Amino acid sequence: MLRLASLDSREKGRILLLIIKRNGPKGLPRQKGHGMTESSATLVQGTLDMLILKTLALEALHGWGISQRIQQLSRGVFEVNPGSLFPAFRRLERAGLIACAWRTSENNRRAKYYSLTKAGRMKLRSETKEWERQVAAIARILQTAS
Repeated sequence: MLRLASLDSREKGRILLLIIKRNGPKGLPRQKGHGMTESSATLVQGTLDMLILKTLALEALHGWGISQRIQQLSRGVFEVNPGSLFPAFRRLERAGLIACAWRTSENNRRAKYYSLTKAGRMKLRSETKEWERQVAAIARILQTAS
């Protein structure tokens, strides 16, 4: 049996990703379609904002770049479609957590680049701590339920 203390935050995150991938958000069965592939997972409600903030903590990016970075960092588990991404950008911008500016992309096209604000960095820190607390709690529950 694996002890919780022996799990680092990355392993705890994998446990939660497995739960999400297997069960979908809030334990509901995963639905096919709606832009998801067979191997992609549904994000737990509220986590998209945190993933966007984390992605922007690395560097300023345009929308497509953020989507690709999330897919890359999750090793293909999460494929974020524009229908979810752009409302999240507006929500984060209104909250003062991200800023945007038009710039020329690597393809020589105008694109809206998003960057993390100071408030966004603080929010990311607090959300990450809360996420790790929840993952640890889920891991404890899974260990006792087996």
